[in-house]
Amino acid sequence: MGRYVVRRLLQMIPVFIGATLLIFLMVNVMGDPIAGLCGERRCDPATAGRLRQEFGLDRPVWQQYLTYMGNVFTGDFGTAFNGQEVTELMSTAFPVTIRLTLIAIVFEVVVGVTLGVVTGLRRGRPVDTGVLLFTLVVISVPTFVTGLLLQLLLGVKWGWIRPSVSTEAPFAELLLPGLVLASVSLAYVTRLTRTSIAENRRSDYVRTAIAKGLPRHRVVVRHLLRNSLIPVVTFIGADIGFLMGGAIVTERIFNIHGVGYQLYQGILRQSTQTVVGFVTVLVLVFLVANLVVDLLYAVLDPRIRYA
Repeated sequence: MGRYVVRRLLQMIPVFIGATLLIFLMVNVMGDPIAGLCGERRCDPATAGRLRQEFGLDRPVWQQYLTYMGNVFTGDFGTAFNGQEVTELMSTAFPVTIRLTLIAIVFEVVVGVTLGVVTGLRRGRPVDTGVLLFTLVVISVPTFVTGLLLQLLLGVKWGWIRPSVSTEAPFAELLLPGLVLASVSLAYVTRLTRTSIAENRRSDYVRTAIAKGLPRHRVVVRHLLRNSLIPVVTFIGADIGFLMGGAIVTERIFNIHGVGYQLYQGILRQSTQTVVGFVTVLVLVFLVANLVVDLLYAVLDPRIRYA
């Protein structure tokens, strides 16, 4: 296990460098960041030249990338064009998005897996058909429609919640945005768990456990569910990064100043340092989440061993 973890960590290095290089190149060719500093008017040549020299934009892209990566390894993600350190933006944005993501993951695991188990054990029955139709509707409706509809009904019309989240963003105020953020993934988790449960239900080890006279709940929890969760864990592990990076729509609807909000502002203002800095951290989140998922395979299925 230890050798496998070390090997995976070493494999992360070229993946991290390649991903950050690709992101850096894409952000740098997206437009002229200096133009965003001058508003609607174009910067005069003298001002544009001074700003390019100040932010290091007058150097070749490969030199800018090497300088940026050298600073990243020392904890310096640069300065946004408004003069604020990117690390300061991260210190306020990431805690909010992490809380939002945790709530979304809890909804996926608790609600999604529960519905998937129920429908998988009752395949073809009315409850199975009803849940399948419900998840199909959730997948078909865009997130911004679901978010705006729930915000209008629960926040504006009925007054059950605050229409927008406060600056502190406590867990209580993030419950509805977390549900909106997790809605599509929750539907996929439900369908994935249902399919996996239905397939493994016909396996030999399940029939053997039933023939031995084990209680039904033990057969489901200890044998059927444990093996059926492997594809679900794979999906949820990859979904952590997608939730954190894809929360732009949800955070805009509920006025949450998290990672999605900062990415939106960075793209809108063409702030290269902000966008690349946040995405760099999200790349690390993806890599770590995938490593944790791979290690969980051996926990769920004892037959899996790492060389």
